[in-house]
Amino acid sequence: MSVPPGLRFAPGQVVMTGTWTLAEMLPQLPELRRQLADGTLADRRWDLSSVARLDSAAAVLLWGAWGERWPAGLVISDTQRRTLERVAALPFAAGRPVARKGRPVEKIGLLALAFVDNLRGLVSLYGQFLLDLAYVLRHPSEMPWKEFSANVFKAGALALPVTALVGFLIGVTISYLSALQLRSVGADIYIINILGVSIIRELGPVLVAVLVAGRSGSAMTAQIGVMRVTEEIDALTAMGISRTIRVVLPKILGLTAAMPLLVLWASAAGLFGGMVAALVQLDIPFHFFFQNLQRAVPVANLVIGLGKGLVFGFVVAWVACHFGLRVQPNTESLSANTTSSVVTAITLVILIDAVFAIMTRSIGVPEL
Repeated sequence: MSVPPGLRFAPGQVVMTGTWTLAEMLPQLPELRRQLADGTLADRRWDLSSVARLDSAAAVLLWGAWGERWPAGLVISDTQRRTLERVAALPFAAGRPVARKGRPVEKIGLLALAFVDNLRGLVSLYGQFLLDLAYVLRHPSEMPWKEFSANVFKAGALALPVTALVGFLIGVTISYLSALQLRSVGADIYIINILGVSIIRELGPVLVAVLVAGRSGSAMTAQIGVMRVTEEIDALTAMGISRTIRVVLPKILGLTAAMPLLVLWASAAGLFGGMVAALVQLDIPFHFFFQNLQRAVPVANLVIGLGKGLVFGFVVAWVACHFGLRVQPNTESLSANTTSSVVTAITLVILIDAVFAIMTRSIGVPEL
């Protein structure tokens, strides 16, 4: 017969007795919490030698009572120590500092520390992704193909309507505005150059990346965040299943594979919208537009655009998974990390696009 959990307080010492499990603690949980509410408990010596059993629920309760730090003295068995160490190592166990008003220098310092923390997490996740990718290449049977195909479908196929619509409208807008200027100087034919280079090389990849970051990136972060809140991620770890191979790897590979196809699709829709506007504004027929498109826009621009799509897809999924794994078990953290995921992904996409523009400034640009 199990003995209910109990606490005995002595000068400078706390002795725990009985069975400290969730089932045994529930009847007297309010009283135990009241006894453990003293903020000086971590400064005392704790004796757990009389504890028959201690589970993770009791470990969480103790770790919170100790102020998330080890007490000054501790008498404990190896099994109980391992249980407490697992709780202490959980990402949500170490509470983050509460935001408060401070001086500008202090705010800048906190922002710099947060940036370094996120950068370290992104690098760590990237390294783990490479290790997982090498593992599944050696063991193809371990690759979660169903999750991969599901992510390609949700991030790629389901995004076709909205990307086509946005691409078509952007093509119409650029063509309409450009036609007004070109017609005034008699350079109608150069609308093909403007539409081809701007849509295939720049606007197509960037617009699709922004749309996917807001649509699929936020969904990935929210999905992983909900799995964190409902402890599904912890359940995978408890069953010996790699969370990164099962959850992160198929998302990154799926979006990386789908993005170049979405870029090609959106660019085609944008060119079609531009052709429609050019036909209406400048009386340029479709067959003439097609005949001159290849001359005006070298194939290198298409390669650059698809390469951007490949990189943007990886970055959006990488950032989304990073912030999803950082979600703490509360709804406020879920919403905050989802917002951070979208903002960070879009910012990185624009920065990477600028790097691409500098590195490829002399490639695929025809001389007039």
